[in-house]
Amino acid sequence: MTGRLPRVSGKDVVRALRRCGFALHHIEGSHHYLVSPAGRLVTVPVHGSRILKPKTLKSILEQAGLTVEELRELL
Repeated sequence: MTGRLPRVSGKDVVRALRRCGFALHHIEGSHHYLVSPAGRLVTVPVHGSRILKPKTLKSILEQAGLTVEELRELL
């Protein structure tokens, strides 16, 4: 992962992952669980329009197998 992480909310990340082919699997409380066509499960905390912490966003990108540049294109 290179480049600076964008400041995005959980809602923005869920929207970007859906554009990438991920489907909503289920929701538990404020956590949205999305699954990729390849079967990868990604957990995204959604707390309104609150910005995700950098470590949380890095973890989401690792789970999804995406780079920062790919996320930027999807946003």
